[in-house]
Amino acid sequence: MAPMHIVAIGGSDAGISAALRIRELDQSAEVTVVVADAYPNYSICGIPYYISGEVTHWNNLAHRSRAELEATGMRLRLDTRATRIDVADRRVALRGPDGSPSWLEYDELVVGTGAVPLRPPIRGLDQLGPADGVHLLHSMDDTFALSRTIETRTPRTALVVGAGYIGLEMAEGLAARGIGVTQVEMLPEVLPTVDPQLGALVRAELVRNGVTVHTGTRVEAITRRTDASTALQVSGTGPDQEPLTWDVDLVLVAVGVRPDTELLAAAGAQTGPSGAIMVDETMSTGLPRIRAAGDCVVTHHRLLGATYLPLGTTAHKQGRVAGENALGGQARFAGSLGTQVVKVFDLVAARTGLRDDEARRAGFQPVTAGASPDDHKAYYPGAQPINIRVTGDLATGRLLGAQLIGRRGTEVAKRVDTFATALFHEMSVASMSDLDLSYTPPLGSPWDAVQVAAQAWVRSHQPPPRSSEPERTLDTAI
Repeated sequence: MAPMHIVAIGGSDAGISAALRIRELDQSAEVTVVVADAYPNYSICGIPYYISGEVTHWNNLAHRSRAELEATGMRLRLDTRATRIDVADRRVALRGPDGSPSWLEYDELVVGTGAVPLRPPIRGLDQLGPADGVHLLHSMDDTFALSRTIETRTPRTALVVGAGYIGLEMAEGLAARGIGVTQVEMLPEVLPTVDPQLGALVRAELVRNGVTVHTGTRVEAITRRTDASTALQVSGTGPDQEPLTWDVDLVLVAVGVRPDTELLAAAGAQTGPSGAIMVDETMSTGLPRIRAAGDCVVTHHRLLGATYLPLGTTAHKQGRVAGENALGGQARFAGSLGTQVVKVFDLVAARTGLRDDEARRAGFQPVTAGASPDDHKAYYPGAQPINIRVTGDLATGRLLGAQLIGRRGTEVAKRVDTFATALFHEMSVASMSDLDLSYTPPLGSPWDAVQVAAQAWVRSHQPPPRSSEPERTLDTAI
């Protein structure tokens, strides 16, 4: 009997995770991974730190080298693009490095084509590119183009369009290279995935580190300057409709991504939120013998159902499920909570679950309370407050979400993971106090910061329990 041949399309988190899981479970299975570029298994999340110089060589961004991947037994088809899926005959049309067409047959197919950068409606963006100092950032080729601009043009000023996760990380990365950065965000506050009260703290950190921030501001046009003072002029409209212009040497557009669904949609797969490919918890697309995972598919959210939430952590998990099930397994993607964290200079911001407005739209009765407990006992030197906002359901007391911001070193990332674990297990806000968490004065408190914040929510939004026993006097208590 011939060994099973499984094809994975996509060389990033989902495709490689699927291939690794297949080889882990069945050494006889043949796995071919079709990679559109020459950089399989590279960390896109690490690009800002290569640009900043903290990651000293781009090869260090590889989760695994090509040799390490091939040592597992998978075959890599690099610089090869999948152009069509023939569902009936179970084969994929390919275009090789030299442009030549070919077909690749499969027994099972896993598609992980990922996402592509959003291109906002900015005049001039389609006419200008890296040669002009105008960049989008999503792939290793994008990274090299930006790096060349920095090294050859030595820009003194840059404008970053967008103040989400990548935009913020890139503002820090460019500033670390000695470039004067202006950041422009269309929404009222930076980092719009957290409440404005916390976004304002991130904004203050940007300003403290020399970044000029414009919120409620729309970038409308980019033009190439004809004089020699700067390379580009950017124009936009401020919050009061006042016209704004910036003369800069470099423009970076980082306003999010959209799912890359062309291949699967053309094959007949259904789409859902944000146009992403619909999959079930087994990562099946509904097309025979075809699964999909990662940033091209919808995300099953444990509180919201089907949504679109492209995250590297999610892509790894989904890819693993898709790979196992391609072999006939019964794995299920357990769902996401949207747990995220970002470092902005010396500040760390994180969130998990739902914010007030998101929970209300989902049918809950949310209320949110804030607290600012210290990260460890105040008498031990170096204690710093963590700003924590806890969202719970007023009707049931169920924990719905949490947002945290603190200085680097206050263990914000691990503390948001505590909330994420509680959310996964559908705990109430009050039951957070029952968790047996570690304590030593240099690192925490008898009640950890997450528990102090949970208790603040309970005090604000739940009445104290009423006992059926008569109140005891001092004498009877003794």
